[in-house]
Amino acid sequence: MLDIPLSALEVAMVQTGARAVDTLRDTAAFAQGVERLGYHRIWYAEHHHSPAIGAFPPVVLTAHAAASTSAIRLGSGGVLAPNHAPITLAEQFGTLAALHPDRIDLGIGRGPGTFDEAIARALRRGAGPTSDAEYEGDVAAILSFLVDEVALGPLPEPWLLASSTAGAALAARLGLPIAVAHHIRPDNTQAVLECYRAAFTPSRWCERPRVLVCVETVCAETEEEAAWRIGPMDVIKAGLLKGLSEIPFPTPADAAAHSFTEQERQSLAGFRAQQAVGTPETVMHRLTQLAGETGADELMLTTPVYDLGDRIRSYELIKKYAEATAAP
Repeated sequence: MLDIPLSALEVAMVQTGARAVDTLRDTAAFAQGVERLGYHRIWYAEHHHSPAIGAFPPVVLTAHAAASTSAIRLGSGGVLAPNHAPITLAEQFGTLAALHPDRIDLGIGRGPGTFDEAIARALRRGAGPTSDAEYEGDVAAILSFLVDEVALGPLPEPWLLASSTAGAALAARLGLPIAVAHHIRPDNTQAVLECYRAAFTPSRWCERPRVLVCVETVCAETEEEAAWRIGPMDVIKAGLLKGLSEIPFPTPADAAAHSFTEQERQSLAGFRAQQAVGTPETVMHRLTQLAGETGADELMLTTPVYDLGDRIRSYELIKKYAEATAAP
């Protein structure tokens, strides 16, 4: 039985043949659907210059979803600190928290949000990659500005995103709750959590270690249908294995016709085994197993499937199965 909150990460995949405005329209419908199903929170990720993922600022999507829903928590997962002035992030998310009290999260990450070096430099006004010390300074400045400069009312809830022990050590040092990117680097998850829990220092933000684990999750009525729905993401991942980042998000039919090498098939199968893909029973078993292995306080599900209806249906099947199998 899984007795911890379930949440959603919205990556805003742009379907082949669709317009960005269509994806934006879907984000509101998705937020309303996930709220109706009783999920705890939705986060929006920052990406740039990708044909498969919309370059929609998390703060804008958060504001749009907050205006379209009534109770679910919303925020960034994450907004990338090196791309923004700390005081700007504090002002943006502080304002959202004042407008939507006790509903706004500020998940902070480090990466550039793009594989294109020129775009990364443009985002940082010509600067190169940030150092560990610079990133720590940015995060500390964001937290300081929230308290000392913004403080319009209830503050957003800060989280630090991490997929490495360096990120875990920073979250522990600052006393922040941690969101672990198991859906990106599952082999690092246990080391990240061990580092975080061993070094955690209580703060005004968090009294004890608090862990959210994000897992790629696709649920359907049959194993075959779940494999069909995750097919487009397999094509994207196979492209990344080859160093190809500018790949459009294909249809399931196009993905089914894609030819994978044996090495790609093995890599994809190994990755999928650490995520949660399949029938409601298979998915719930895997999520329960992952929660036990990590001691997570919350699981966040990211469901990168082609069709909005199929995406919401995946979340619906999981919730219905969880409720049907819950202890009386």
